[in-house]
Amino acid sequence: MSEILSIGKASDISENYRNTPIGDLLEYHNLGKPFGNYGKAEILIGMCMDNRKHLHIPDNFAFIIRAGGANLRYSEFKVSYAIAIGGVRHIALIGHTNCGMVNLESRKNEFIYGLVKNAGWDVIKAREHFENNAPKFEIGSEIDFIKSETIRLREQYRGVMVAPLLYRVEDNRLYQIKEHK
Repeated sequence: MSEILSIGKASDISENYRNTPIGDLLEYHNLGKPFGNYGKAEILIGMCMDNRKHLHIPDNFAFIIRAGGANLRYSEFKVSYAIAIGGVRHIALIGHTNCGMVNLESRKNEFIYGLVKNAGWDVIKAREHFENNAPKFEIGSEIDFIKSETIRLREQYRGVMVAPLLYRVEDNRLYQIKEHK
């Protein structure tokens, strides 16, 4: 994956993220930086709801919004709240490898059957639910989506630093996503 930058030491963190809550996140999670004490959140983390991901961060360090594919399009009021009321000025947008929101169409039958079997839905209602909602939540490529969502959030919240990151479920580490100017 030539699109990602490994963080194995503090100097691997991009200069613009060093000495910020984004740099702290990378150091806490990847480098085992000793936890600081926080009275309030320093950062908003947007990440997928996938259960395979767990961040190594201190208590009270971050607001965390979990949404399929790290898609914050339908959580904008929560993002605005964290910024306006919580005072955060940094967002880490974390996609991950092997995301279930990629190629949703390939899971259509499994999705429908799961709602019928597990939730008692009828097939027609389950199919309509999938067909009406899957296009809103399909993210395409994990990296491309995180890049585009980062750009969207930067445009909407111009005074906030937004970092595109990737969580590799294969090694449970965070990576920076390369951005091309």
